[in-house]
Amino acid sequence: MSEPIRVFCGFDRREAIGYAVFCHSVIKRASQPVSFIPLSSMGLPEGTNNFTVSRFLVPWLCNFEGWAIFCDAADMLMQGDIAELYALRDERYSVQVVQHPDYKTRHRTKYRGTSMECPNSDYSRKNWASVMLVNAGHPFWAGTGPDELRQHRPLDLLQFPCNPHVGSLPAEWNCLVDEGQPDGKVLHWTAGVPGFEAYHDAPYADLWHDELRDLERLG
Repeated sequence: MSEPIRVFCGFDRREAIGYAVFCHSVIKRASQPVSFIPLSSMGLPEGTNNFTVSRFLVPWLCNFEGWAIFCDAADMLMQGDIAELYALRDERYSVQVVQHPDYKTRHRTKYRGTSMECPNSDYSRKNWASVMLVNAGHPFWAGTGPDELRQHRPLDLLQFPCNPHVGSLPAEWNCLVDEGQPDGKVLHWTAGVPGFEAYHDAPYADLWHDELRDLERLG
């Protein structure tokens, strides 16, 4: 049997239900074993959620060896086989992402009606880092650990500064459905997961609620 695919998932206790639904949706469709590693703040600076910076610890946590996947997770739903995403690995790159063209968000506020509510700013390469296929052994990541990450602003890190080794992924692996993008293999509600009252009827929310009910039946 093949080694499990390492999937690092953003975890914020305020979105814990979203994390559980995402992991369930991955397992249900995966054709290979999967190992989940939740990432909270890990003692690093936080942004609009507490894993804004810690996602860039993935190579360090992998001992700079092999490959892994990072997903925001808490506001996502997997509709495809994560093994198909993992199969897109390309050794030329340090990281591969869906390179959303620059866009202006439809949601000037995120997480409305929750303790996380905050402004939703526009910036270059917004949401590129929300799904990452990470080549942990690539030389670019050498020395990238907690101390180095603390020296950068969270918003700068999300834009992959000084990284010429960023490859692309097909758009279906990070569909910003509440920004008007179509259905795909990873659905991403950028402003708030459908488990939040204000986003209960967000686009494609019925699929998220179906997944939650399926999870609850198992419990």
